[in-house]
Order: sequence, then structure tokens, then C-alpha cells
Amino acid sequence: MIEVFDFGSNWKHYSARALTTSRVEGAREAFCELTLGIELKSRSFLDVGFGQGLTALCAADAGAAVCCLDVNPRCAEALELTSQFFPPEAKEKLNLIVGSILSSSDVRQLRKKSGSGYDVVHSWGVLHHTGDLQQAFANCADLVKPGGQLIVAIYNRHWSSPLWERIKRLYCRLPRIGQKTMIWLFVPVIYLAKLLVTRRNPLEKERGMDFLVDIVDWVGGYPYEYAAIAEVLDLGAKNGLQTLRVTRAGVPTGCNEFVFTKLA
Repeated sequence: MIEVFDFGSNWKHYSARALTTSRVEGAREAFCELTLGIELKSRSFLDVGFGQGLTALCAADAGAAVCCLDVNPRCAEALELTSQFFPPEAKEKLNLIVGSILSSSDVRQLRKKSGSGYDVVHSWGVLHHTGDLQQAFANCADLVKPGGQLIVAIYNRHWSSPLWERIKRLYCRLPRIGQKTMIWLFVPVIYLAKLLVTRRNPLEKERGMDFLVDIVDWVGGYPYEYAAIAEVLDLGAKNGLQTLRVTRAGVPTGCNEFVFTKLA
């Protein structure tokens, strides 16, 4: 049986050892850019796959009432560490749920908490790791209030995507020593590839991220799916969403960002 990658442990390591004030500010700037034109104060906000908690805490700090969902209980521990970089009242606005966006009972629980839906549903780099991207997307869309926004980031389809899927699957099957060996084999490869594509230092990460933590996430992140921009736009249309904007990934296999509005 194929095991899945432990995203929670990786995020806890990030929050405990890699997170800094400057990285929090970088994450805050990226969040403000992503939510440009979307009112957050006194609005309901659902973060699907909250990871280390940066987005949820940024939304709460902006005045939103935030509900957080993640399937990995270690993410709650990571968020606890991350919250030290935010005012205490930001954490107090969070409602944490350990559960899956693919679980009908968890989705019903989220629906019950929201009433008519959430003003904003956010899921950055998560839905392609659920094992069923289309159903996860549909469930997120269903939880958006009419007139509300869905914000997602999904891995771009690339000729190398099937190869990366096999690499990630292999990583999750290996013992710990094998996983560490794979990571250190890929560090120079990914560093050089990003340097050639972006023409800037790969260690200078966006969104407050960390180079090594990202590599572990990238090499081991299984389940893994991907979709071209046109495929995601079509998925949005099928789920009653109108496209507001699309931001292309900075690297060919990176995450394209999408902001949709739920039609009335």
C-alpha cells in the first residue's frame, strides 16, 4: 500500500526552525496581493489545508472570522508555533477542524458552521494533494457563498509531471534514510533548474517559504495531480464559478493561482 507524504511534520519543522519575522512579512505581502480587491474584514473565511497556518492567521489578522481545515493533525501543532508571530487575537478568531475536504461528513460540518456558505474559500497548493482534485475542487466551490470568492493554486500540467508523480510515489515508499538521500540528490538539481528558469537566487523564496522545506514538500508531496490553466478554468465553469483573475506559475511545474467568484 502506498503511503502519503506527511505534510504536517514538514510544516511543523518549518514553523519551529525556519519561520522568521521577515518570512511572516513576506507571506503577509503575498496574501495581500492574492486577495487584492477582496474584502476580508467581518467576512467568513475558510482555509482548506491550512498547513503551517500563515494564511489563516493573516486572514484573521485582517478581520475575517476564519475556519481552518486540514487532514493532518500535526498542522495544528505547526499553526500553534506560527501564531507566536501574530497578535493573540488573531489566533482567537480561528476555528480549527481536523478533517478532509473529500469527507462528506466533514463538508457537511463545514456547511453547517457557515450557514449559506463562506464569503471566501482559500486553498493554496492543497487540492492536488488530496487524491481527487476534481471532487475536492467541487466541494470547495460548493462551500462558497453566492457572490463569494474561491482562491486556489494548482500545479501546472507539464511534460515532466508524470515523471514527478513517480518520483513522489517512490519517495513515500522508501525508508527514512532513502528519503533523506533523495532530498540531498535533488537539492542541487532543483537549485540549478530554478536559477536557470527564474534568473534569481532560489534561496530567496516568495510567500515566506523556505528552500529546503519546499524541496522536501516537492519531492515527497504525494498524492500528486496537476492541471493546465484551461482545465482549471473549465472546472470552475462547471461548478458555477466565474474567473476573476489568473496568475501563472513562475516555473513550469509550479502552482498557477486562480481567483473565482461564485455566481448567484
